[in-house]
Amino acid sequence: MKEFTFKINGAEYKCAVEELEAGKTNVTVNGKVYTVETEAPAAPEPKPVAKPAPAPKPAAPAAPKAEAPKPAAPAAGGVQVKSPLPGSVIKVLVSEGQAVKRGDTLLTLESMKMENAIMAETDGTVKQIAVTPGQNVMQDDLLIVLG
Repeated sequence: MKEFTFKINGAEYKCAVEELEAGKTNVTVNGKVYTVETEAPAAPEPKPVAKPAPAPKPAAPAAPKAEAPKPAAPAAGGVQVKSPLPGSVIKVLVSEGQAVKRGDTLLTLESMKMENAIMAETDGTVKQIAVTPGQNVMQDDLLIVLG
């Protein structure tokens, strides 16, 4: 298993790559495991004896599939609304202390050039806003806490 640390847009990602069998690789990104299918590698070119061989490049992790938002489990002090996919916060449409109903749009998240409305999964009051417009988020990052 090979481990790497990448810094993308100021955020640090810890990755580990483990080859399972021909054509399949497990890639772990910040603790989440993705199984990636890769093409068979081309036959290696002969390497000069005098120079050390360059380190192999890891397989690029597959983009996580966008999943339907899961109902947030009640946390101590409220319901956590988490990001269903990686993206960038465009607009926050609520403020702390504001009452919301199930289905109200809380914020807009841009991912893969598409705008996604993040909605309240339950009635409540906005207790905490954990993001700001322009901020990049990863899947499962905390966005808002409802009480």
